[in-house]
Amino acid sequence: MKRIVLSWLVFAGLGSMIQAADATRPNVVVILTDDMGYADLGCYGSRDIKTPHLDRFATQGVRFTNFYSAGPVCTPTRAALMTGRWQQRVGLEWAIPPGVKDPGLPVRETTLPRLLKDAGYATAMFGKWHLGYKPEFGPNAHGFDEFFGLLSGNVDHYSHREINDEPDWYEGTKPIEVAGYSTELITDRAVKFLRRDRPKEQPFFLYVAYNAVHWPFQAPGRPDDVRKRETWFAGTRKDYAAMTESVDAGVGKILAALDDRGMAANTLVVFTNDNGGERLSDMGPLFHHKATLWEGGIRVPCLVRYPGVVPAGRVADQPAITHDITATVLAACRVAPPNDRKLDGLDLVPLLKADVPVTPRTFFWRIQRTDRNQRAVRHGNFKFVRDGGIEQLFDLATDFGERHDLSYQLPDKAAELRTLLTAWETEMAQEKPAFSVK
Repeated sequence: MKRIVLSWLVFAGLGSMIQAADATRPNVVVILTDDMGYADLGCYGSRDIKTPHLDRFATQGVRFTNFYSAGPVCTPTRAALMTGRWQQRVGLEWAIPPGVKDPGLPVRETTLPRLLKDAGYATAMFGKWHLGYKPEFGPNAHGFDEFFGLLSGNVDHYSHREINDEPDWYEGTKPIEVAGYSTELITDRAVKFLRRDRPKEQPFFLYVAYNAVHWPFQAPGRPDDVRKRETWFAGTRKDYAAMTESVDAGVGKILAALDDRGMAANTLVVFTNDNGGERLSDMGPLFHHKATLWEGGIRVPCLVRYPGVVPAGRVADQPAITHDITATVLAACRVAPPNDRKLDGLDLVPLLKADVPVTPRTFFWRIQRTDRNQRAVRHGNFKFVRDGGIEQLFDLATDFGERHDLSYQLPDKAAELRTLLTAWETEMAQEKPAFSVK
């Protein structure tokens, strides 16, 4: 683990050197979707969903093939993104259930938006938070100047009510009623933010967190299709495709706004997803889906565009994970991480140069539920999975579909990864989070 931290410091230093030549700090836009399948974009092989804007985005930057969500469900990945740390450090290992008010991201945790705000950035978030209902857990308490969206994990895309029929849409900390399709509402607010006049010397951080393509599976243009508990999970692949295409159209509008305002050349844009896809998603060659630690539950699409810094049109096999985004943004913006909060991610910019070989990484995941008990570690190209009482080892370089267990052929490698996992769990057990969602 110490070697991982040392690597982060080295790479973050390199990132700062790369950025030092540019006196203008970049703007940052992070776009996060919800429950999208690995193969649901054209640039990742989709044949039935049209995503021209994201496909073009992929040609303008780097498309990752080995990018992972920090968690297999919503809340933990968002906690890792906001803090740059393993979600277990803050006690948010699983999704916060609907209507449960007490767990949340403690305000004592230093977060990406607060660090950027303190460094002079304008900060705004539009979309899904899912890191706590109470105001002290909310986006505004963690450094966002503006918030417009939902606090829970999912709402009806038209009525903006939870499955328990509780309303959930906010302007800042105040509940509001709005009319419209959630994806389009989020996009419109993001575009208005980008088109707003602001001091040229003040950069911005915009976090766009779509609650699509999470259920309920409601296509745009059908305002009468309001769901209740009994119809919450109904839907078809065609509905899901229309939801995905609405997200793509939204991303197109956001990128167009950057172009129109002359900001594209100095804006770092990241697009990714919070966990693997669900029942209507296409996971392609990957095994299983959301809420598991198989590749289908944690390997996700990721695109990064950073003109003049990141090569355009590159496909990167470099393994990376959600909290690398946090480290990358901080390095690009020349903002030092907090002294008392060790970051667990790496600045990705130095790893994305065309002549840089793939850097081996070590990632960990855990599910501790009464109905599911899983552990996983990826170390280099090998992945060790413990599912209940079964342990398996896979070489992802040749078997990313996880079909050929090598644990009996390579017992020493399995033991090596098991030891790494044990050490990580020991370290996480030493943390004292204010809340715990398991």
